[in-house]
Amino acid sequence: MVVIGRLLLVILPLIGLMIGGYLGGLAVGLWTALGGFAVAFAVCSLSVLALVKARPSR
Repeated sequence: MVVIGRLLLVILPLIGLMIGGYLGGLAVGLWTALGGFAVAFAVCSLSVLALVKARPSR
């Protein structure tokens, strides 16, 4: 689960950059890459939080 979140940190900004660059130019591509990074960071944070909560208490 954490691995998927970390892969998304690379994949989503690149996809956003490509789609935004194709549709609106460089400025839009950079903004969509930033948005993709924000979404990927949220997914990664949620997966780490779920992993921490699933850990047995001491």
